[in-house]
Amino acid sequence: MRSLPSPSSIPLIAKKVWSDLMLGADEERISETQQHQFAQFGGGWPAALIAQGLASALMLWTAAQQRDEQATLLLSLYAAITLILGIAALAVAKIGAVRLAPHLQVRLVAAAGAGLGAGLFAMLWMAADIDIVIWQLANFIAVFGAIVVTITVMQSVRAALLSFAAAMVVGIMVAVGIGVMSGIAITFFGCLAFTIAGMARLDHIKAAARAAQSNQDALARRLVHEFEDHGSGWFWQTDRHGRLVYLSTKVAEEVAANGASAIGQLLTAVFKVDSASPDTERTLGFHLSSRTSFADYSVRPVADVAERWWSISGRPMMDAMNRFQGFVGSGSDLTQKRQSEAEITRLALFDGLTGLANRQRMRLSLDQTLAAPQSGTRATSLFLLDLDRFKAVNDTLGHQTGDTLLKQVGQRLQRSVGDAGLVGRLGGDEFKVVLPREANRDRLAELARTIIASLSQPYFIDGSSITIGCSIGIAIAPEDGADSETLVRNADLALYAAKADGRGIHRFYRAELLLGAQKRKQLEDDLRKALAQDEFHVAYQPVVCTRSERIVGYEALLRWDHPTRGAVSPADFIPVAEDCGLIEAIGEWVLRTACEDAATWPNGIRVAVNVSPIQFANPALPAIVTSALARSGIPAERLELEITEGVFLNESASSDNMFRALKGIGVRLALDDFGTGYSSLGYLKKAPFDKIKIDQSFVKGAAIAGNRNAAIIKAIVTLADTLGMETTAEGVEVQDEIQLIRDLGCSHIQGYVYGKAARAAVVIEHLQATGGMATAVGFRASRSPRSSMLRSARITTEGAEGEVRIRNMSATGAMIDGIEIDGDAAGIDILIELLEDQMFPAKLRWAADGKAGIEFAQNFNMERLSQPAPAAAAIRRSA
Repeated sequence: MRSLPSPSSIPLIAKKVWSDLMLGADEERISETQQHQFAQFGGGWPAALIAQGLASALMLWTAAQQRDEQATLLLSLYAAITLILGIAALAVAKIGAVRLAPHLQVRLVAAAGAGLGAGLFAMLWMAADIDIVIWQLANFIAVFGAIVVTITVMQSVRAALLSFAAAMVVGIMVAVGIGVMSGIAITFFGCLAFTIAGMARLDHIKAAARAAQSNQDALARRLVHEFEDHGSGWFWQTDRHGRLVYLSTKVAEEVAANGASAIGQLLTAVFKVDSASPDTERTLGFHLSSRTSFADYSVRPVADVAERWWSISGRPMMDAMNRFQGFVGSGSDLTQKRQSEAEITRLALFDGLTGLANRQRMRLSLDQTLAAPQSGTRATSLFLLDLDRFKAVNDTLGHQTGDTLLKQVGQRLQRSVGDAGLVGRLGGDEFKVVLPREANRDRLAELARTIIASLSQPYFIDGSSITIGCSIGIAIAPEDGADSETLVRNADLALYAAKADGRGIHRFYRAELLLGAQKRKQLEDDLRKALAQDEFHVAYQPVVCTRSERIVGYEALLRWDHPTRGAVSPADFIPVAEDCGLIEAIGEWVLRTACEDAATWPNGIRVAVNVSPIQFANPALPAIVTSALARSGIPAERLELEITEGVFLNESASSDNMFRALKGIGVRLALDDFGTGYSSLGYLKKAPFDKIKIDQSFVKGAAIAGNRNAAIIKAIVTLADTLGMETTAEGVEVQDEIQLIRDLGCSHIQGYVYGKAARAAVVIEHLQATGGMATAVGFRASRSPRSSMLRSARITTEGAEGEVRIRNMSATGAMIDGIEIDGDAAGIDILIELLEDQMFPAKLRWAADGKAGIEFAQNFNMERLSQPAPAAAAIRRSA
């Protein structure tokens, strides 16, 4: 059994009831429930006013009929009060909600209710005093009806209903006093009050729940709107027919086609699955018709109104009776992700500078082309291109200009190739072209020439005119390789051949190129072992003073005796050593060996060692030279470093510093192979050379009449004397060249005329045997190159004529046999038939044992021997 509340808890209960009836001042907020209650009250109260007015009018009419002035006056007062209070209650309900605090609004309506209750009860009490029964009953019904209508309308405002009932109970107590009737009224009022309090409590609870739900809904709406407006997500909903009933505003604006709203349209008419990257084989229509959920479908606008992509998910909605109501779902923006993926793909497959395909895409394209089913019957060609003189552009004009140049090269290359193939950049100044279904060498050669001509045209960048070249290597699949690796290797070999043949040209792959590359690779492998296995040795070629014919020094020449190849020419292995990075180690070994061998020679004899451009660029070279001198113990002035003009290709402050460092050690410097490199006379002014070595290409043939080499040598010697430098003529092989070199003023001679290069032990023996003097060997006189042959010819001399045989012949003379001359033959004039029926004057220089040497009066053009005989001579001989 529930216990009664204690006296101390009664104020708390009353306060709570007061609050539930919305009479407390702390109830400042206007809840949705209170708004609804006053809306009901305001909507029904005019009917209550009409009922009250009708009841008052009937009571007044009845009083007037009975000519009861006092009753009429009271009823008029009651009617006026009732009307005023009713209108006031209506005003509070309609207008007070805007201008009054909620608790004041409730209090005013409750006060009006109390007044109405008292007034209507008074009219009901007065209706009992009417004498005529019929009118008594009619008035009672009218007033009672007004009370019922008023209570019905007022029940929406619990406090007003309670105050109305309380006023009627008070009226009963005033009318009948304290007694049974009053007790009954109070008892029923208690029941009514308890009921109203419970209903008010329920209203309060519902109001609090609705307020909380409203707050949650408002928060959810704010969050949704914030998410839709500023996030990447959005929401959508369809009806049971698949038509959109809701779509976030930002997406609705983007998918709207021709101003038409997406709302009301079928979902499948607004979005379509992205065919470029489908996430499933099923369509949106399938899920809508089958009423199945789907997730993360990539979609695009059906109308293609914008380059947009979204990911959407959806699920079917069911009502409480499990009836399908439509679909609801969400989406997220994939546009930025797709654009980022596209950019990543572009960066992964395209060159960032030129926009052409990059190395990876070119490799994939070539692999796919070669792996295609028709590749067995259709050939594919590959171009590898390398720009000539591009490095000079970067070095002189800067990398920014170089990048701009590469962009223009890519554009020209793309225009030249067109749709015939895929153009790509491998990196640096290397490009690649894949030409599917093309194997005609004539067309390929024509395209290669077109590309070279286009890329070789001048470029104009930032006011500078730039000219470069291009070399191309071509390989054709499947004959030059059925897979991409082999094809690229062979095209690269062809490109290497194009560069070796002068650049600015194209070359097709040939089998011998691979053989040469394999031999070079084998040579490189053997070269790496040669130094460790002591296969190298140094040979020394004498350098002779032209005036005293005394040996003043030797040039150290590297020689390689391969265990199976035999002697390998330096012209074959030195370039390989430079390419594979062994030249520095080999060069240091030669330097140290030469210094140690020179320590065994007489003090006045120098040793010359070649220094490659790669060695010269090494900052450690001065330390290496100093170490070699210290270890051997020879003075620095006995070491001569021969430097080619190649060191000036990358002239910089480091080159000047290197020259100063070497001269600071005290060694001599010689400019080797002068006139054959890339230098200019300006280098002689800047570089501290002690000697100029005249290349053998100027020495050979200098003694032959009509040759201009002697004039070139004289000019070089004069230049060197002016600069205070010595000169050495290289490659002297004929003895008559010695006097010529001496007469031209050259200070030193080096060449086979004084012997071939020899090992260190032979050099010591020769120096001891000759006392340091050199002896000329070899041919005594220079002569033109001779061609061996065996042909008949007529010869006439002093009235005699006969047949001889020409054994060998040159432009200046010939050796014949089949001739017998008594006495001294030197100086005899003859005529000899060198061409059909054409006699040429000559002189006999010697004759012995049936052979003779003749000298032509004028140089003979050897190419005329291969020309066909004139037609007239052929006819005459046949006749």
